[in-house]
Amino acid sequence: MSATHSEPLLHQVAGLPPLPGVYRYFDADGQLLYVGKAINLKKRVSSYFQKNHGGTRIGHMVSKIVRLETTVVRSEAEALLLENNLIKTLNPKYNILFRDDKSYPYLKMSGVSGQTGPAAFTRVSYYRGAVEKKHRYFGPYPSAWAVKEAILLMQKVFRLRTCEDSVFSNRTRPCLLYQIKRCSAPCVGHISAQGYASDVANAEKFLRGDAQDVMLTLESRMLAHADKLEFELAAELRNQVAALSGVLHQQSMDNVEDRDVDILAVKVQGGKACVNLAMVRGGRHLGDRPYFPVHVDDALGVEEEEGGEADKKSVELQVLEAFLAQHYLHVPMPATLILSEKVGKPLLQALSAQLGVNVHAVHQPREHRRAWLDMAQTNAGLQLARLLAEEGSQRARTRALVEALDLTFENLDDVRIECFDISHTAGESAQGSCVVFCNHAMQNAQYRRFNIEGITPGDDYAAMRQVLTRRYGKLAQAWNEAKRAGQTPVGAARMPDLVLVDGGKGQVGVAREVFESLGLDLALIVGVEKGEGRRVGLEELVFADGREKVYLGSDSAALMLVAQIRDEAHRFAITGMRAQRAKVRMGGGKLEEIAGIGPKRRAKLLQRFGGVRGVALASLEDLASVDGISHELAEEIYRALH
Repeated sequence: MSATHSEPLLHQVAGLPPLPGVYRYFDADGQLLYVGKAINLKKRVSSYFQKNHGGTRIGHMVSKIVRLETTVVRSEAEALLLENNLIKTLNPKYNILFRDDKSYPYLKMSGVSGQTGPAAFTRVSYYRGAVEKKHRYFGPYPSAWAVKEAILLMQKVFRLRTCEDSVFSNRTRPCLLYQIKRCSAPCVGHISAQGYASDVANAEKFLRGDAQDVMLTLESRMLAHADKLEFELAAELRNQVAALSGVLHQQSMDNVEDRDVDILAVKVQGGKACVNLAMVRGGRHLGDRPYFPVHVDDALGVEEEEGGEADKKSVELQVLEAFLAQHYLHVPMPATLILSEKVGKPLLQALSAQLGVNVHAVHQPREHRRAWLDMAQTNAGLQLARLLAEEGSQRARTRALVEALDLTFENLDDVRIECFDISHTAGESAQGSCVVFCNHAMQNAQYRRFNIEGITPGDDYAAMRQVLTRRYGKLAQAWNEAKRAGQTPVGAARMPDLVLVDGGKGQVGVAREVFESLGLDLALIVGVEKGEGRRVGLEELVFADGREKVYLGSDSAALMLVAQIRDEAHRFAITGMRAQRAKVRMGGGKLEEIAGIGPKRRAKLLQRFGGVRGVALASLEDLASVDGISHELAEEIYRALH
């Protein structure tokens, strides 16, 4: 056993059971280093401490281990699933990690046959979120673009409606979509409920991959109308058949064997990796989506040891297996996978157990599957090349900014910049934003929004003072205490190396006052002042510590980075402000929470007073004059909104 580890730790390792399970290594600061699985915990964990790993990555990791945690499970499949759940949840440094992305989008069909009004005519829409049983969902799709393309097909071929129920209910004549033959206008009775339901059924068959069946059905109906001399109806169906035929030809949808398939190709280069996931749903290739894992460099040396000398894995295989295990934990999975690498049977068995269906993996496909995989491999290479080029460019921009501001850093990866902006509409729904740049990229997960309250509407200086105080008040206290104790906070708990403020002398002056009151270094504050005519590229940097303004030049890499961060702060602030404003104007918030106010009464109130603000300004008498609002309910509304 290793002489560099404590006796309690070595005793714990020696006492581990020869059972399947998951183990976790921690360093002296309590940081999780690595999560691993084992068929035999005792044998697997002991190997880390018995071997001489030298100066390898695994040796560096093992030297940091001071604590061990284990969990015994019933099988290798359970161990694999638990391992990857923990990896995604705890973000260990020495594991390949695929970060959670936004949920996949779906094509949603809402509406129930047999109902009246809008509900009787199914609506097609884009949807992202948790699915509900009362609606039908098709997908998932790799991107929003793919869903929108599918919706366009539904409009072009089957003329299904996409309008909101409120619009549907209030139409008195067909809209433009009817005029351009993208909707059959069920809102004004231009198609019967039965006819529309038939189009919906055909659309669902099409999305499930039964396109040829739909074609035959339409052709038979067309001929039947022609035999009855109903030539106008036959002509409508002829146009529908022609549109569907064009789609089938354009997308080569003559393959009915592969209904739902995922194609995965991996590319590793320059310490980075890309897994390109392409999706086939209903026999149609819907496009692809790249994924870039983190910790690849740190993890590879450790992951190679996981299987032992007899089971060495290529780097590509390690990355692909990590993706499969982590990605499909909470994402719907098809029964067929086409892979660029041959994955192990235990992983496929674990995925099959989770899915409840036998997962079939194809490593060396033929014919159309070969073409799909070749395309996925090409895209993986292109996406990885783009990432490497962008990272090289971002690193150069970071270096240029550090040099321009005479900052000193041993490691450019550690540079942390926070940028603030204020957004409002004539004082309404004021919001402050804080965006974070670190590791040469914007860190979306660390963004923050601040609702501005208790100030004179439109007072940007007061808004900035409030935002900076709320952001750095407690942080400054903890930071100063840590400095006095000789400690250095890390990550989001530490002060940024640069604080950008979108504004000139006025905003910088406010930031200086806040930092002086908190005992923080004024040299951190830099204002981004718009140049003459507010033209991009003419910005100047304003400093809180008395230095002269700096103009970096329109072609400066440093200014490009400053503008990128500033623009992101502005985007984040204005989207938050618009959402808050829409919530206030369109009836979000307290009005929905008042007992006795259902959708109909709420709609009447908003229609009468033009929004929640108008309702709040209305008197008791005005509220009680609305149809369906009693005097008692008017008093309840008045109290709730005041």
